[in-house]
Amino acid sequence: MKSIKIFSILILSAFYLNAQVTLPIAPVFENTYQKATRSLDGKPGKNYFQNRSDYKLNVDFNPISRLLKGTVDVVYTNNSPDTLKEIWFKLYPNLYKKGTPRKAKFAEADLGEGVAIEKLTANGKLISDFNVDGTNMTVKVPSVMPGKTIKFAITYNYTLNKGSHMRTGQVDEGSHFVAYFFPRIAVYDDVDGWNKYPYTGAEEFYNDFDNFNAEVTVPEGYGVWATGDLKNASDVFQKEIVSRIVSAEKNDAVVDVIAEADLAAKRVTQTKPFNTFKFEAKNVTDFVFALSDHYLWKSSSLVVDPLTKKRTRVDAVFNPKHKDYYEVIDFARKTVEAMSYKFPKWPYPYNHETVFDGLDQMEYPMMVNDNPVDKRENAITLTDHEIFHTMFPFYMGINETKYGWMDEGWATIGEWLISPMIDSTIIDEYGVQPTASSSGGKDDSPIMTLTPDLKGSGSFTNSYPKPGLAYLFVKDYLGDDLFTKALHNYIKNWNGKHPMPYDFFNSMNEGSGKDLNWFWKPWFFEGGVVDLAIKSVTKTSFGYAIVVENKGVKALPIDLRLSYENGSTENNHSTIGVWEKGNNQTTIEIKTTKKLNKVVMGNPHTPDKVKSDNSFSVN
Repeated sequence: MKSIKIFSILILSAFYLNAQVTLPIAPVFENTYQKATRSLDGKPGKNYFQNRSDYKLNVDFNPISRLLKGTVDVVYTNNSPDTLKEIWFKLYPNLYKKGTPRKAKFAEADLGEGVAIEKLTANGKLISDFNVDGTNMTVKVPSVMPGKTIKFAITYNYTLNKGSHMRTGQVDEGSHFVAYFFPRIAVYDDVDGWNKYPYTGAEEFYNDFDNFNAEVTVPEGYGVWATGDLKNASDVFQKEIVSRIVSAEKNDAVVDVIAEADLAAKRVTQTKPFNTFKFEAKNVTDFVFALSDHYLWKSSSLVVDPLTKKRTRVDAVFNPKHKDYYEVIDFARKTVEAMSYKFPKWPYPYNHETVFDGLDQMEYPMMVNDNPVDKRENAITLTDHEIFHTMFPFYMGINETKYGWMDEGWATIGEWLISPMIDSTIIDEYGVQPTASSSGGKDDSPIMTLTPDLKGSGSFTNSYPKPGLAYLFVKDYLGDDLFTKALHNYIKNWNGKHPMPYDFFNSMNEGSGKDLNWFWKPWFFEGGVVDLAIKSVTKTSFGYAIVVENKGVKALPIDLRLSYENGSTENNHSTIGVWEKGNNQTTIEIKTTKKLNKVVMGNPHTPDKVKSDNSFSVN
């Protein structure tokens, strides 16, 4: 059920060659084509819809007691063709509520009463008909017709966790990372209707693109960093701090916005009992904030779009005790630069990116919560991995509750490619060996397996390295220019929207002008071992013929190291294209007059379960 534009006779031939390869499509996605909400060329259909909300958040946070008191005023617009008689909310802090089902292991002492809904109104009328079930809350409402809005006002409170840190919580005495802190409306989409998956601490998130105006009130001495733009810097920071922020936003040089001398002299925030930080963020999938009374702040900016001259400010906010963090500003800046100009070669879409010294390794819109690490290489790979998530799942609104591979796989290939750009000595093999060793085993399952259904080692490999390797191999096969063209087609089709797996496959096929189903099907819809073997090396009239066997169904690139009798060596590379016809053996011709002594096969980014058959000595 594919619609392919034919660009040339060659592409036409390739299409007929692979026309027999079709992807199995679940009924929920068949329905989207019938309803014309999605189309077979990878684009949103003429009837595609997306609901959205405008949030006004007002938060009073006490960093000593960790009590967060908040109000949420939200206008929700129903752009769907359906009449909604109940609205689903997400209460993510209830992950820490006693009795909530969770996959994460928390200390009993860290569990509490969860979110207390003090008052809830819809269109000004008090609502008592709502039900809280773990991290989900359903609210019965007067029918919301297609194209109409409903306004909620919610007053609530909860106590932020101190221990059992899972993407949010107290970092140390005086520092907190506060995420998922407000009742938010769940996604209602054209595939599943309401997203009813509970948050268990394992699978991540799926949110609509919304607008946020947020006010965060904290005691004197606490700086606040958040998603979105700070709108009242002069009201909350002292004059010199504001001047440095402005300087950082205009210059490439690194600016010490908050230095140790400022902390010692208490010359950071305005000298008022409380300061209210006001932020604005438009068309983003979430809003988070962090605060500290003793963190340093290094900042810099760079031009991310040479056409518009748009600049992105990059921040590193950290505990001065963590020495690895002094270089993080450099790693973060280079990551934003590489993303804008090298891979995915797309201008960084937001005004700022803040790396906050926390207790996790987690991404949020315009924010990163990264723990300190011991090794420089780890600081680089952690920083670029989490910042790369800016594109997936934030610029592209991925449903991580079902398809974690659609964002984690991209962050993984981003890490593999960008880390050596920051430090050329790095060979990042994150997850490659686990992919090889677990392939064909009890936890090996197709990448398309829903994220909540993954088990054991597959929970990692299916979300991170396996899709990352698939993207890497397609990039190698298409070449950088054509791969970039295909990827940009996907991004243009779906940024600010909710792509599903087939939207990705179809966008890449359409953007490249190639039917890649021969690759997508075994890699994403089937399990099985990943294993290559050198079957034979034969002397020929032109040199040598090397026969390589693929013992599984997934196409893998072939890298050969050829050693000759005269002491010289040579590298030979074949893309996944050698398996395009569904063959399980391929012959690589080596044209040479030199005597070949030995052939060794392998590459740091090619998983291979059995390596004992990867070398061949020539008699």
